[in-house]
Amino acid sequence: MKSNVVSRSVFLDFLPRSCQAVATAAKSLVMIGMVATVAVATPAQAAPEYAGIVIDAKTGKVLYSEDADQLRFPASLTKMMTLYLTFEALEAGKIRVNTRVPFSKNAASEPPTKLGVGTGNSITVEQAMLGLITRSANDASTALAELLGGSEERFARMMTQKARALGMTRTVYRNANGLPNSAQVTTARDQARLGLALRQHFPQYYSYFSVRSFRFGKQTINGHNRLLGSVRGVDGIKTGYTRASGYNLVTSAVADGRSVVGVVLGGRSGGARDQQMRKLIAAYMPKASRRGGGDLIAETKDAPTLTAEADDARTLSAEVASKATTASVSGTLDLPENGPVPTYRYNEARIETAYAATSEDSSSVVGKRALAATLKIQRDAAVPPADLTEQGDTNGAVDQLTTSSTVASASTPSGWVIQIGATPDQGQASDLLAKAKNQGGKALSSAQPFTVAVNSGNGQLYRARFGGFDNQNGAAAACKALKRKGFACWASQQ
Repeated sequence: MKSNVVSRSVFLDFLPRSCQAVATAAKSLVMIGMVATVAVATPAQAAPEYAGIVIDAKTGKVLYSEDADQLRFPASLTKMMTLYLTFEALEAGKIRVNTRVPFSKNAASEPPTKLGVGTGNSITVEQAMLGLITRSANDASTALAELLGGSEERFARMMTQKARALGMTRTVYRNANGLPNSAQVTTARDQARLGLALRQHFPQYYSYFSVRSFRFGKQTINGHNRLLGSVRGVDGIKTGYTRASGYNLVTSAVADGRSVVGVVLGGRSGGARDQQMRKLIAAYMPKASRRGGGDLIAETKDAPTLTAEADDARTLSAEVASKATTASVSGTLDLPENGPVPTYRYNEARIETAYAATSEDSSSVVGKRALAATLKIQRDAAVPPADLTEQGDTNGAVDQLTTSSTVASASTPSGWVIQIGATPDQGQASDLLAKAKNQGGKALSSAQPFTVAVNSGNGQLYRARFGGFDNQNGAAAACKALKRKGFACWASQQ
């Protein structure tokens, strides 16, 4: 599915003039007599090849696709999966944002770009995550891999397993940072799936991808994503580059009830890559639907990452965490070629806040400390501006498979809801809802409390939520009232 507006031929128009001059000169070479003098270039790798895709993040429709299933090198897009597994460990309570991440000799010796942390020193998980997102720090990626996987090699196997569980059928990881490895490959479609999964599964952490700079020691580290703050609706996700991969970019954009995830691989320069993504968003955001729950990628069993206190690695299972199921669906399937689609999953645009404490014993609330730090990040994140003009929608089908990864009753509210906590015990979640109801006043007078069970590691988490809000303003008002009472809260549209 190609477009004359954003096809490969247009993309190649961004080649530097010097390259065009070389091509012109090459055509003018002629043989004079039997002797000719020809300048021979030093052998080099073939130029990176372009691939791209744009997905409607609410319906799963493929709005644009060019060589989306052809193998390419991910470069630093690899760090998206490193962050996915880090977010997963945070949500499961295995680590916190202030957990120390030690740097081994192996991690500290990684080539740039890097934070430059010395062997034997450490930083926090949050600093490591921000280092990955802004500077694309290779040393921090390896250090996180060693913390969570015991070794980078084991962590890379976990990354590949998670990719399979998410339906990324052609992606293979060999390291955690994306440094050159001929066996580390992916596709534009797989990277789109991962971008969707990050948004959908971890709304409480996703706003980290909107961070454009952060303070690290005495320096301010600026990010590489030039579309943040300059393109309407863009809220992340990640850039990447190696000589073999070319300039890569995965972008998420949300505006005026529409949402897309776009991927550009094999750009000839950072500017050319960014310009291509601008064209894709401008051309296809208006074609995205305002309808659809965005429940496209099923959550899976947590990867067997180590806890912060563990000294010995657990045995890595050879099985994929959650096998994709199949079902008969009429019509041509677009995005979900492989992997189940949940019947219920929260759908977010911009996340305000996260979880609140239930009592003095706050250990029951998963990720409380991590999420408290996230709130500051969210307050500093750029808010997407207004949307583009609607120009219609396109046809397509979505695989309506179901999974038991999320459990909700038939009475689960739709529309705008708020979430105030997540605990491993349903009774605690209900108690938290009752406490919030008593203190929420008029803003919660007609709200309906409910819990949603999700698989997490060795058991389940129960998300404490209120539904029944007529619109976004009602949900936001409820969150505001609860925050004044010491609760944390975020609003989302189902």
